[in-house]
Amino acid sequence: MLDVDIKGQVGALALTARFKSEGGVTSLFGQSGAGKTSLTNMIAGLIRPISGRITVNGTTLFDADKNINLAVQARRIGHVFQDARLFPHMSVRSNLTYARWAGRRKTTRSMDEVVQLLGLQPLLSRKPATLSGGERQRVAIGRALLSDPRLLIMDEPLANLDQARRNDILPYLDRLCAEAGIPILYVSHSIEEVARLSQTLVILSDGQTPAYGPVAELLARTDLGKATGRHEAGALLEGTVCHTDSEWGLTHIDIGGATIQIPDLGAAPGEPIRLRIRARDVALATEAPKGLSIRNRLEGTIRSISEESGPYAEILCSVGEQTIRARITRASVADLGLEVGKKVTVLIKSVAIDKRQRAPVPG
Repeated sequence: MLDVDIKGQVGALALTARFKSEGGVTSLFGQSGAGKTSLTNMIAGLIRPISGRITVNGTTLFDADKNINLAVQARRIGHVFQDARLFPHMSVRSNLTYARWAGRRKTTRSMDEVVQLLGLQPLLSRKPATLSGGERQRVAIGRALLSDPRLLIMDEPLANLDQARRNDILPYLDRLCAEAGIPILYVSHSIEEVARLSQTLVILSDGQTPAYGPVAELLARTDLGKATGRHEAGALLEGTVCHTDSEWGLTHIDIGGATIQIPDLGAAPGEPIRLRIRARDVALATEAPKGLSIRNRLEGTIRSISEESGPYAEILCSVGEQTIRARITRASVADLGLEVGKKVTVLIKSVAIDKRQRAPVPG
């Protein structure tokens, strides 16, 4: 469990952060300059807050009222940065064992376990200069895990990688987030990464935390557009693989009473899957359409309509127990007579759900 309630000042930025998570992966999301690095530095002990407290799994790291401020080493926080920061003269094996040696710590997590988790066996004898960016980051994560941390902070670990390298490392992050067994604070300004990896989402905007909670709930909220960014706004659906239609290359996902077809996922029946559906890829109809190429036609009910001063409206629709977000024009809202409580057909193109929007449900 991670419990943060602090105030601080870093240069001109006044920081006020308050959130809780029950473990697993907590994503700290905000645009550049929102204060993400300042906040993680306070949690890690690199910057002292002015007031408040920080606890991890019941251990108090900082409490201004009780004059508690654990030293950086005593906090036992593993930190993975944008750049891997490996020792260039050491092999991968030596880099992995360095943190444990320097900290004089014993841990129940074995070297073999970390090597297997992150697929590092073929890299152990190599030097960092011979590794790709994604491989270096996997080594950096492994080194942090072997330092016996009570909390792992990952500060935009994919920011310096191109999309191909990100795609290479994301499956390893899926496993890490499911199997690490320690709370992880994942810092990012990428909705793709947040939606894929986390259970809890903390929004950080202008040094403030206006909202936190389950990631699916927050990404569906229409009042957080300034903080989350409108272009990639959408919703998360969680479902289970029904079967794969090999003739047409489509995987069928049961999202609780309704089925969505997406390009072949290569997943086994019964596997839990999370889908990110972007609001701009959703259309609405007031009558069941005919002669349409869009394969996903879900019966839903309008839950809210948020109209802005520009041409667009954000609409939340309930489909069973899940929420789908649509962005359409205000003119369409008027022409179709859309209102809260109205039954609609939610239309989603199968081809709109690309590989970066599909992932296993985090453990």
